[in-house]
Amino acid sequence: MEPGQEDQAGLENGTRGMTSAASAAANTGTTPVRDGFGFDEAALARWMVAHVEGFNGPLSVRQFKGGQSNPTYQIATRGKTYVLWRKPPGQLAKGARAVDREARVLTALVGADFPVATVHALCTDDSVIGSWFVVMDMVEGRIFWNATFPDVPSEERPRYFSAMNETLARLHRIDPEAVGLGDYGRSGNDFERQISRWSRSYQADSDAGREPGMDRLIDWLPTAIPDSAETGIVHGDFRCDSLIFHPTGPRLVAVLDWELSTLGSPLADFTNHAMMCRMPPEIVAGLGAVNPASLNIPMEAEYVAQYCAATGRASIPGYTFYIAFNFFRMAAIFHGIKGRVIRGSAASAHSMARVQHYPKLVKLALDAAEECA
Repeated sequence: MEPGQEDQAGLENGTRGMTSAASAAANTGTTPVRDGFGFDEAALARWMVAHVEGFNGPLSVRQFKGGQSNPTYQIATRGKTYVLWRKPPGQLAKGARAVDREARVLTALVGADFPVATVHALCTDDSVIGSWFVVMDMVEGRIFWNATFPDVPSEERPRYFSAMNETLARLHRIDPEAVGLGDYGRSGNDFERQISRWSRSYQADSDAGREPGMDRLIDWLPTAIPDSAETGIVHGDFRCDSLIFHPTGPRLVAVLDWELSTLGSPLADFTNHAMMCRMPPEIVAGLGAVNPASLNIPMEAEYVAQYCAATGRASIPGYTFYIAFNFFRMAAIFHGIKGRVIRGSAASAHSMARVQHYPKLVKLALDAAEECA
């Protein structure tokens, strides 16, 4: 899948993939299946009898709220509750909603004892419910949509941040070859290609106009790429709201939303997560408007040092380059949304709000670039 397809759709719709994120019913809630998203439940039950070990019907189906681009359902039986995630009905862009790819990474990570939902079966037969789908465990717990963890007592917040940090470090320590993911993406330093891809995307959308700050970043970023060939499994969108915590404590029980996962730079993946320290909360879950000390939340430098200790490195050379790149990438996505708003082809009502944040992202990228000097 070309970079950006999932990023742009998720940000424009005001949600990300929702994949197994919907598996925490207490956080997202369910509704009766919405119009246009139903399917033959009897056909599903027959398929599950044949393909899901231990399945015992009858079943009932409800749809999780949100995630209209990635329909996700709660499948309840008398003895067990599952999550079903499917490709949307209809024609899709090549590589979009690759449920088989997501099933593959989840299965590999379960084998590595990494906290993800267990996949029971993958269906690639459109005739069953109208599109490919995955059936996985429903994981109970808590999702925090606010990066300040406001519902957690102040004295406990550092442990929640440590759990996030250590879990991402743990992912980056997994050897892709050892878990059967050696061909899950490209190896080596891929920043030149990514910068070129996002630069072309920005420059091709004449309707959205040009922004001097973006032009400066496009000129600067290729000249500042750190020399690193380190490759690992990367999540691509590791944030507090893509995690399920234990119902009562600071332990992660499942990492969700693997649509953007691939092989890539662990440092780019970590800094994409660490952007929360600078991210305005009105854009996505971030801490950019708060005083961390007043909330007993780790400072950015402390959070980076914790990751370095967990991954056995002394520091992250070029740290602010990675921050600048990630903000540039998000700004390019928002620029594309701006173009669609102007053309009247934006996907949702969230699009206009996203466009208003575009200049903030450009400035954040420039600010990080200036720190590299």
